[in-house]
Amino acid sequence: MDPDVIEVRGLAKRYGAVEALRGLDLTVRPGDVYGFLGRNGAGKSTTIRILMGITRPSGGSVRMFGEPGGHDLVSWRQRIGYVAQEQSFYGWMTPVSIARFVRAFFPRWDDAEYTRLLRVLDVPSARRIGTFSGGTKVKLALALALAHRPPLLLLDEPTAGLDPVARREFLEIVRHEAEHSGRTTFFSSHLVDEIELVANRVGVVDEGRTRYEGTIDDLVQRVRVVRASELADPAPLHAAIAELQLAVRHEEVREGERRIVVESDDPARFDALAPTIPDAVIELLPLEEVFIAMVRRRA
Repeated sequence: MDPDVIEVRGLAKRYGAVEALRGLDLTVRPGDVYGFLGRNGAGKSTTIRILMGITRPSGGSVRMFGEPGGHDLVSWRQRIGYVAQEQSFYGWMTPVSIARFVRAFFPRWDDAEYTRLLRVLDVPSARRIGTFSGGTKVKLALALALAHRPPLLLLDEPTAGLDPVARREFLEIVRHEAEHSGRTTFFSSHLVDEIELVANRVGVVDEGRTRYEGTIDDLVQRVRVVRASELADPAPLHAAIAELQLAVRHEEVREGERRIVVESDDPARFDALAPTIPDAVIELLPLEEVFIAMVRRRA
């Protein structure tokens, strides 16, 4: 059996008094398209910088391709394609000339694959990069990241600043390339629809800790909304929720209805809740509402 592509255990990172990561755990398996989902400031970019060897952790362990972190940083990076949140290119260069520079760092660089990617991504090879739109620059970054055929692609919120059409186009390309190459992809984002479109597994990070790791379907099953009339006595409802040890993530009264969002890692508890509150309705939530419920700060 092939080793996990990424294995992170108890990862910590401190910047003075600020704890960016507080015991993060992740497991990314070969062939996964792994959506790394979290609010801005949750620790996503810090995690990727550690995976790239740009930043050293304050604690915990990282294994990549079955090897411990820091074992051979150059070899490690040569097996990773990386697309950053912001693209920095010399405007006077063209995709052809920048490839001559980048290829020197990657022994497995494939000119034919780079040419194919520029064609598929609709990136003009002879134009100066300074004339490119933001979307075209991101697609160029993706072509450069994939031209050496890395077993792992790291994407750090690459669609930030793109318009909706360019963003959807980029996501569809990432999904298509992952499906046809079998490459492991680690996609960091705070946008739920992006993760829902491309990922087969997801990790939710909040305040530097892993809140959930698994499939999207299982994530959706963890959260329910309980709806009852505003006029009904809420005490029996709260007592039933407490009895089953369901975590209350949000509660509000709006338009004559009480809504209580609850979470459990055992969906069977929701089935047990239903008979105890016959006057209430228990429903699933869309993925975005599930994510908000998991990371929302309670007043």
